[in-house]
Amino acid sequence: MIDARRLRTLRAVADHRTVTAAAAALYLTPSAVSQQLAALEQETGHHLLARDGRGVRLTAAGEILLRHADAVLAQLERAEADLAAYSGGVAGEVTVASFATGIALVLAPAIRALASQAPGLRLKVLDAEGDASLPMLLDGRADLAVAVEYRGAPRADDARLTRVPLYAEPFEAVLPLTHPLAAPGRASAVVDLAELAAEPWIGPYPGNPCHDVVLLACEHAGFQPRLVHSSDDFNAVVALASAGAGVALVPRSALRGADLDRVAVRPVDSALATRRVFAAVRSGAEDHPLLRPVLRGLASAAAEAG
Repeated sequence: MIDARRLRTLRAVADHRTVTAAAAALYLTPSAVSQQLAALEQETGHHLLARDGRGVRLTAAGEILLRHADAVLAQLERAEADLAAYSGGVAGEVTVASFATGIALVLAPAIRALASQAPGLRLKVLDAEGDASLPMLLDGRADLAVAVEYRGAPRADDARLTRVPLYAEPFEAVLPLTHPLAAPGRASAVVDLAELAAEPWIGPYPGNPCHDVVLLACEHAGFQPRLVHSSDDFNAVVALASAGAGVALVPRSALRGADLDRVAVRPVDSALATRRVFAAVRSGAEDHPLLRPVLRGLASAAAEAG
């Protein structure tokens, strides 16, 4: 009989590529993870892992078992959802991981609405970068993630996740008032990104999903942006632009509340300069009575935000 807890351990090792990282994600010691993997190999009668440099990789037998593990773990999520539904009332805690502007735009309004719609439901919010919430969800540190599409993210058809699209928002060009494109006569003009090819740029650090969007949009416009200043705080990005330090692309919602008195904000002509935001739960958990109202609340808040 294969132990489902050991299947979770196998999935964590496959995701994180080292026993140490998988142990940290599962809140176990590396020794405990190694023991579980050894027991799983004994249960199955196959070697499941092989050394790969400083990490590990799945063997062919490990890949086969992993596909079944994803299906088994999803079915266990469905079983928990059905039992919770059978138990009756909606009461309990849901941990949601989300990036900061997602919290402001959809999660906080959803919490306000749920306070009257589902008073027994408590939400615990974890502020996480857009590329961190999905690993937290898959590792079991969160029950629901508000995430963005990014290079290297799990694919839309990943069997481990159920997604609910929330919104797509454009990036806007943020320019110093001294920039020619910031002239009052250009207030309604759409900026061709190629016009900014020679400028110094301000942008998020590599690894931030918005960094990938900026690079992709600029590459499609025919140039590599010369990133001189780096910050993951969009208020800091706007402040640097207002000081004449460079130009930037910033998601529209991230400009809410920023000091825009000394910058010009212009739309850009690139469809690639778009942030796509979605909610995700582990497959099989989408019908859990604690998660259903949160997913509905997020979708409703996204629709109201436009």
